[in-house]
Amino acid sequence: MSEIERESMEYDVVIVGAGPAGLSAAIRLKQLDADLSVVVLEKGSEVGAHILSGAVLDPCGLDALIPDWKEKGAPLNTAVKEDNFYVLGPAGQLRVPNFPMPPLMNNHGNYIVSMGNVCRWMAEQAEEMGVEIFPGMACSELVYGDNGEVKGVVAGVFGLEADGSIGENTEPGMELHGKYVFLSEGVRGSLAKEVIAKYDLSHGHEPQKFGIGMKEIWEIDPAKHREGTVTHTMGWPLGSNAGGGSFIYHLENNQVYVGFVVHLNYKNPHLFPYMEFQRFKHHPMVADLLEGGKRIAYGARAISEGGYQSMPKMVFPGGALLGCSVGMVNVPRIKGNHNAMLSGKAAAEAAYEAISAGRSSDELTSYETEVRTGAIGKDLKRVRNVKPMWSKWGLTASLVFGGLDMWTNNLFGFSFFGTLKHGKTDAEATEEASKHKVIEYPRPDGKISFDRLTNVSFSMTNHEESQPAHLHLKDASVPISVNLAKYAEPAQRYCPAGVYEVVEKDGKPEFVINFQNCVHCKTCDIKDPSQNITWVTPQGGDGPNYPNM
Repeated sequence: MSEIERESMEYDVVIVGAGPAGLSAAIRLKQLDADLSVVVLEKGSEVGAHILSGAVLDPCGLDALIPDWKEKGAPLNTAVKEDNFYVLGPAGQLRVPNFPMPPLMNNHGNYIVSMGNVCRWMAEQAEEMGVEIFPGMACSELVYGDNGEVKGVVAGVFGLEADGSIGENTEPGMELHGKYVFLSEGVRGSLAKEVIAKYDLSHGHEPQKFGIGMKEIWEIDPAKHREGTVTHTMGWPLGSNAGGGSFIYHLENNQVYVGFVVHLNYKNPHLFPYMEFQRFKHHPMVADLLEGGKRIAYGARAISEGGYQSMPKMVFPGGALLGCSVGMVNVPRIKGNHNAMLSGKAAAEAAYEAISAGRSSDELTSYETEVRTGAIGKDLKRVRNVKPMWSKWGLTASLVFGGLDMWTNNLFGFSFFGTLKHGKTDAEATEEASKHKVIEYPRPDGKISFDRLTNVSFSMTNHEESQPAHLHLKDASVPISVNLAKYAEPAQRYCPAGVYEVVEKDGKPEFVINFQNCVHCKTCDIKDPSQNITWVTPQGGDGPNYPNM
């Protein structure tokens, strides 16, 4: 595609992704200098269409960025009133008391929100300040300068033929050049992945770790609704098969967010994260809450879980990685949006300082310093050992030692354990199918639990079918010859949208990619044991259309 002649536009800063990090950067740049030219490019059909998060929001990022957010009508309407934590067994639950937990685990002062709606509101604030925001504009390619620096992006390519070639209806898109380019694509973004590899940004850092988060919005019986209640669970149904847990958040209008996270470092390729989620809803505590209600939305998204020791170098010649492109989730708190906002603010301040000094296209080292030593680094350093403890020692030990570690970090600023390593990538953690038993899952009942394709229809996902598939196989023979033979082809199970199937054709197995179903979670790019699948952007506007996730 790079040989195509394209028109170009020049900006001071080009931002890829209208999530909390990218929008925070845009707003802060305009606060610092209203004359800076700033553009935000968003692949979703509108701002918020591809945003999926729990979400209980710590407002510290918003406080730092827009202190008068309340007066300006930010959609933070449901304050957390009650915090519950349970360890589940097959038929019952054990309440874990709040008092032994470190203060950072307290949700007092936080809000149950739709991050999609928060981003829509942030986009309005940005546009009022003069930021140009273009939804439906997927950034498919980076543009490099003569010295190997990132100079810009290609956005708005439409109408490619199914084989990827140029057709008579192809729109070649535009090049948008910036003095600096910010990549805030969320977890495992395709351009961020390219930049991390090109500049070897992960050198000296632990591999990034991930989870798959699945979420449904339910309207429930008003008699069962407790606005402002936050519940987290661990244990059943995952047990020793995988790390993870659930969240149940009661927001306004008798609605409840029901979500389930499975850590992607599980060993057994027969594990089916989506079906674990559906089984979880049949726990008596959860089934009772949902009975008589109706599910009104579904979605899924990968979550970065590596934390402090997995953050790659976040600056490169000509730009920076923001938010979940770096991986800034505080795993025990299940929160990263506040850090995403703070990272956007810090990147904007570094770029403003550089541009004011007449610089461009270099490395914004002051941004990296601020992230590692400032509020974000402090937030993540205190909890850095919780995830590797969970991975190495299991649920019970990680609750005990992780709690101790967070307390010592919180009170004294040190850890008895130092900084633990993660070791393998999530793909490398997958073991051969012959070492594990097949897991039998109950059939969904259509009332509380649902099959994948029915649920995907509640994500309002759509892709133009004549375009090239945006899920690329490095070697088309690997899914059958390697992954099916050794791992029972786990893509059939780890995908929460039913994109991948193995079907029989002429008496032989064949690998099928139903890319139209894809909800852009990126799990396949992360978990495929052969690392044979690469997720790239489809044409702009395609994918899920989440209303208020």
